[in-house]
Amino acid sequence: MFLTKLGSRRQINFKFTEKYFIKNLSLLSGRPLESMPNDGTLANLVKRLDEKSLFDFLYYLIKKLLRSKVLEKYRLNGYYLFMLDGTGYLSFNSRHCSHCLEHRINGIKYYSHHVLDCKLITYNGLALSIGSEFIENLSENETKQDCELNAFYRYCKILKDNFPQLKICLVLDGLYANRNVIDLCQKNNWKYIITFKKGSVPTLFEEFERLKKLTPDSIDEYDNNKNIQKFHWINNIDYEGRQVNVLECSELDKKTKQRKKYVWITNFQIDKNNCRNLANKGGRLRWKIENEGFNMQKNGGYALEHAYCEDITAIKNFYLLLQISHIFNQLIEKGSLLELSELKKIGSIRNIAFFLLESLRNTIFTLDEINMIKINKFQIRLDSS
Repeated sequence: MFLTKLGSRRQINFKFTEKYFIKNLSLLSGRPLESMPNDGTLANLVKRLDEKSLFDFLYYLIKKLLRSKVLEKYRLNGYYLFMLDGTGYLSFNSRHCSHCLEHRINGIKYYSHHVLDCKLITYNGLALSIGSEFIENLSENETKQDCELNAFYRYCKILKDNFPQLKICLVLDGLYANRNVIDLCQKNNWKYIITFKKGSVPTLFEEFERLKKLTPDSIDEYDNNKNIQKFHWINNIDYEGRQVNVLECSELDKKTKQRKKYVWITNFQIDKNNCRNLANKGGRLRWKIENEGFNMQKNGGYALEHAYCEDITAIKNFYLLLQISHIFNQLIEKGSLLELSELKKIGSIRNIAFFLLESLRNTIFTLDEINMIKINKFQIRLDSS
């Protein structure tokens, strides 16, 4: 359903009932099928699925990619970039369940479900979900609601348990610019690059602005034909007894003459040799989880904000199944399984899901073809352009 971007559970009853599709599904699953189970059968199955098994499968996929070194070249100074961010994915006008979060817009009360997602991101556009922590109240009588920061602290323990030795750099937004997050990263031996705004830690921001004037050597400039970037950094600024480094990137668009400024705090030591990569292949990849992650899942055919079921267990499991499907689709879209000539025939990588669906509906697979795939191992190489 998610791989072919049907957009709703009900579409199974219309798109998956072709006789070729049923034969192919029977062959792929190894189970004889006379007819296609309907969308209600799927919902009943997903309600009973163990949430942990889906989380374990997500970790299995990512660990498989890491062990095969498919993502090795996308490390930043030797560290894999893990982006954590929260989003709302379901909203209701009335209380859906006891776990709903409550919020008001223009005086009107709404109920919603939110999630914190961790994605491994790369500069070529991958945003691979590693795991999630659902932001939810334990009951409808909670005096203090669950929030993204609390979910972050809970998830970091899970992340450390699953990847105890992995060199990780967390890429975070301004919400996380606080001493507790910094201390947690230091405790776990993680690097961090956190968006830094003036209002986040005012005293630290003022100290950076003051020290900039005293360090004319901590400057680098880069012209990439489209933009002129100017970098300024200060290492080892005291922040309530801990040392942090601050990197600023000012960018001038040569065509529009528009100027933008980005500032981050980090525990990477910054110099002329790494300031560009820390900014362009580190801090500025924050948008990847929105554009390649949540935005694609909401508007690119996956229908993340669609309620695939009203049962809370099924809601969570459908969310996780969507994340798994998105990983597979990204590996197809950005991998070497499809030759450039084939992609040109398709017209757009967004059409891959459509052609996959039509192949399942109109082409009969054979057992020999399936066995050949199992026997002949192949490696996916990712496009780094």
